[in-house]
Amino acid sequence: MILLTRRATFSASHYYWNPNWSEEKNFEVFGKCANRNGHGHNYTLEVTVSGTPDPITGFVVDLKWLKDVIEDHVLSVYDHRHLNHEVPEFETAIPTTENMAVFIWKRLELPVASAGGAKLSRIRIYETPDIFAEYRGELDATRGAAG
Repeated sequence: MILLTRRATFSASHYYWNPNWSEEKNFEVFGKCANRNGHGHNYTLEVTVSGTPDPITGFVVDLKWLKDVIEDHVLSVYDHRHLNHEVPEFETAIPTTENMAVFIWKRLELPVASAGGAKLSRIRIYETPDIFAEYRGELDATRGAAG
């Protein structure tokens, strides 16, 4: 079994807001990240797939194909967007790095599985060089670490 990781970068803005809380509570919990005008990040996304290399090509998956899948299913939706207002997942969820990792997994799991033999193993998304969230699918959820 080989793990193969592809990186991609994108820029997006967001804010943290729980609509069930008062403005005061949102600012108490989320601080300046609750500013409804939002703020932006240059995110780094790592998509890790696992599988056995093909005996003819030596690939777990073709890296150009994986780049295209990430572009089609994630970057085209997230890049240069205000996540709260333009990305369907975040109409009802707070666009934290943790939630982004889970939603990106959901966007990529089936397309990667369609590659024949490859499996999505990990999503890691960096909000800043010092902050990242990692998700490994339902295995994490059963351990209580879903993001």
